[in-house]
Amino acid sequence: MDSSVAALKLQQEGHEVIGIFMRNWVDDSVTLDNACPWVDDANDALLVAQHLGIPFQVIDLSDAYRERIVDHMFEEYAAGRTPNPDVLCNREIKFDLFRDAAHQLGADAVATGHYCRRNTLDDGTHQLLAGIDGNKDQSYFLCQVTQDQLSDALFPIGELEKPEVRRMAEAAGLPTAHKKDSQGLCFVGKVKLPDFLQQQLKVQHGPIVEFPAEAVIAGPQPWDAHTLDMGQGREVGIHPGAHFFTIGQRRGLNVGGHVEPLFVIGKDMETNALFVGESDRHPGLMRKGLFMTDKDTHWIRPDLIPAVGDAMRVRSRFRYRQPLQDAVLTREEHGYHLVYDVAQSGIAPGQFAAWHDAESGQEVLGSGVIY
Repeated sequence: MDSSVAALKLQQEGHEVIGIFMRNWVDDSVTLDNACPWVDDANDALLVAQHLGIPFQVIDLSDAYRERIVDHMFEEYAAGRTPNPDVLCNREIKFDLFRDAAHQLGADAVATGHYCRRNTLDDGTHQLLAGIDGNKDQSYFLCQVTQDQLSDALFPIGELEKPEVRRMAEAAGLPTAHKKDSQGLCFVGKVKLPDFLQQQLKVQHGPIVEFPAEAVIAGPQPWDAHTLDMGQGREVGIHPGAHFFTIGQRRGLNVGGHVEPLFVIGKDMETNALFVGESDRHPGLMRKGLFMTDKDTHWIRPDLIPAVGDAMRVRSRFRYRQPLQDAVLTREEHGYHLVYDVAQSGIAPGQFAAWHDAESGQEVLGSGVIY
């Protein structure tokens, strides 16, 4: 629905609009019950194009999507990290290969249905801004885009709130006016993540080891992960594989006998052990900061990169829809430290930490992969 209204708005503004649908995932091994609904989505997109009277075509990017997104995702989970395929898809597919395909058709710009905004300063620098609808803001998913990718990106619904977008779709009689928001992995479908991962990652049973709060040993620096006094751990269950779990996860542990839920506070990939603690207030969940290597750090605003040793106030999140948190970003010789004013729960290696300007929090300045 969002991309349908984006096309509608552009057409109303007098632009010549072309509809292009990306076919990003093909897997003949899945059943009809959990198959990727790309065929239904493509048909819906075709109906919208016909309704608006615009050209429409489907492009197949499935090979590149498997290589750049899915294979990378499997590698990261196998190594015990938590990747974000939606962020990677925007960087590698939507604003790269898809954009190239649009240019080959003679397009001047690429428009999407993201709830975010672009602004261009007088000197030609492009800004990625949060969407007006704070509940739907999707700027986090674009935290890896470049100045070049932003140069011809349009976000027609970024100034609107979701209810208004739906009203516009209904008023225009768009076939997608009552279509629900997509769920599941980006372009893969409604299949649950553990089921999807089991296509390539084997079930490897291992111990679930519970640690009391006093077993947590804080690192010497705010950005260091905690360690555990292994002598205080006790085995409380069995898990199907440490690679299927992420820091902060509570579902899927299937361990009873506790007053409060258990949460994953760590894991040992060499021994395939999963470490847990009781309660969302367990100190093993909390960290004051994180580190990102130079190689894994990206600036949307390269003109704002601090000198080595310099620090800047920012507002940051490392999950979609997480409220922005006040923090200090410091550039070191080999990377960046991001230290939050208040300790954060569930920081996991492999996630993207994005940072915004400290004054308003509206502009996304850059992002990095948590080490």
